[in-house]
Amino acid sequence: MSTERRILVGRVVGAFGVRGELKLESWTDPRDALFRYQPWLLVHRGEERSLRGAKGRLAPNGAVIARLPGVDDRTAAESLVGAEIFVLRSQLPPPGPGEYYWVDLEGLAVSTLEGVELGTISHLFNNGANDVIVVAGERERYLPYSPDVVREVDLEARRMRVDWDPEF
Repeated sequence: MSTERRILVGRVVGAFGVRGELKLESWTDPRDALFRYQPWLLVHRGEERSLRGAKGRLAPNGAVIARLPGVDDRTAAESLVGAEIFVLRSQLPPPGPGEYYWVDLEGLAVSTLEGVELGTISHLFNNGANDVIVVAGERERYLPYSPDVVREVDLEARRMRVDWDPEF
């Protein structure tokens, strides 16, 4: 794969059955969409390999089940537990208007509407109730990712303006 930014989209969490199927954890939406973005870069125990031809489905219990080329039995499937699944950023579809991939927001400079610099976006996470922006500056801040707070995103200028009290 190229030097383009890689996006972690899933992980092998277990073997499924005896015929080499794998149980995956997926961070795509919907969860089985990760099969649309191939080739994958499979990273496991310090080794990387490009993989095409992964097929899968959602099990009745909601688990993501995959079959990978060359993985034909439970032993081979178990040997891949812990492998991470990456794709290139360019493989993902363009976001809709006013939508952003978290990875595209990472590194943006963040300032308040009044021009106070808060730092740069380190990463984002979901706390179960909402998405949270982590801004690293003179101190770390956690800002809710909501229209009330995030007022402007300019990917070209690599900036985000927020309605936020810099003392909070």
